[in-house]
Amino acid sequence: MPDTRKPIVIVGSITMDLVTRTPRIPAIGQTLIGTGFETTPGGKGANQAVAAARLGYRVAMVGKVGDDTYGPMLLENLKRAGVEIAGMRQTAGSSGLAPMFVADDGQNAIVVVPGANGKMDRAAVDNHAELIRSAGIVLCQLEIPMDTLSYALDFCARVQVPVMLDPAPAADLPEAVWRQVAWFTPNETEAAHYAGDGMSAENTAKHLHQKGLRGVALKRGAEGAYVSVAGGRADWVKPFKVDAVDTVAAGDCFNGAFAVALQEGKDPWAAARFANAASAMCVTRKGAQASMPLRAEVEEFLAKQS
Repeated sequence: MPDTRKPIVIVGSITMDLVTRTPRIPAIGQTLIGTGFETTPGGKGANQAVAAARLGYRVAMVGKVGDDTYGPMLLENLKRAGVEIAGMRQTAGSSGLAPMFVADDGQNAIVVVPGANGKMDRAAVDNHAELIRSAGIVLCQLEIPMDTLSYALDFCARVQVPVMLDPAPAADLPEAVWRQVAWFTPNETEAAHYAGDGMSAENTAKHLHQKGLRGVALKRGAEGAYVSVAGGRADWVKPFKVDAVDTVAAGDCFNGAFAVALQEGKDPWAAARFANAASAMCVTRKGAQASMPLRAEVEEFLAKQS
């Protein structure tokens, strides 16, 4: 039977990750001998799309790739993962690229080159307005131009489609954004940008709610997630202990899984537990989209937990 659920729609970035594996992240001016190199599809928007699609949910993406070698490869990878790509377009020039170092302990350092992602404009939103209007939730990040993001959020607010915003990489946001976002999902570094350094998760969430946010999910890595609803419950969701080999895209995996679980009717804390499980599996594997777990794998993992 056809899937009649409202889709998750991602308005965001897609890149080709250029991954150099190295014993440790090099210091400025230091030369190291790498242990491997690979190209693997990434980009925060595409990562979240693939994460949700591999969990068995209907997902569509609105974005742009270049007319270079990488563009068709990126589109094919989305299709293979089950992401609908009618909202994707090719544009002249380079696709988004992300050169990165990944150390043996799983830590990473990344430079994002926008390429086609920098050409995401208001027309991209207008051209796919009906797709966005049909969404159960829209996922956005900060790897497309701020003007385009603001325009997309304005449209979602008008048509009453909830938005989950992953504020990465952290950047100053227009004041209207705080009232337009249903879920705000920063990691610890990003949260410090918006709420200040040295604040507890509890005080960070309170500070963000004071800006007008309705839902906050603070991604705290090995500490788990702190999930808070304005005027309602706020609580920690414990992490799962695993041996991490690559933390690339763990936060994106969380967002995709969190969105899926919310769309399936789980309360925010149960949804965060599901997302913690998915991201725990993600960090035990190498790569960005390649590390996203299948639904059956996450359910089996959860079944083994106490």
